Amino acid sequence: MITQGLVTSFKQQILVATHNFTATTGDAFYIALYDSSATLNSDTTVYTTSGEITGTGYTAGGALLTSITPTTSGSTAMGSFADVTWSTATFTAGGALIYNSTQGNKAVAVLSFGNDKTVSGIDFVVTFPTMASTTAIIRFP
Repeated sequence: MITQGLVTSFKQQILVATHNFTATTGDAFYIALYDSSATLNSDTTVYTTSGEITGTGYTAGGALLTSITPTTSGSTAMGSFADVTWSTATFTAGGALIYNSTQGNKAVAVLSFGNDKTVSGIDFVVTFPTMASTTAIIRFP
């Protein structure tokens, strides 16, 4: 089962400055895709291959994300990533894990797609929400 949210270990790691989200000079963040039978939730601490998808256009470990330098709006701090595309893909995914490969593959967030998403020979795109205080993928109100 895939349960969406920031993972608990990430919240603690933010307080001890483990992760650097600064665009161009920060850590390398990846997004890996998983089938709906994977167990990903707030207890996930690192990237795992268990339940990771296979298929045309997908490489184990997922895709490198382009970080958008964190900012604030009012009393909310936030960060996000540029959308990511797997081109001419053929696979089925039920969710994803964002993780920091620079810091020992530490988990950041679990994404649930709500149901299986299947593509066959077309682009598969993960579209991140607008970077705003109420919608950014990573936010601390």
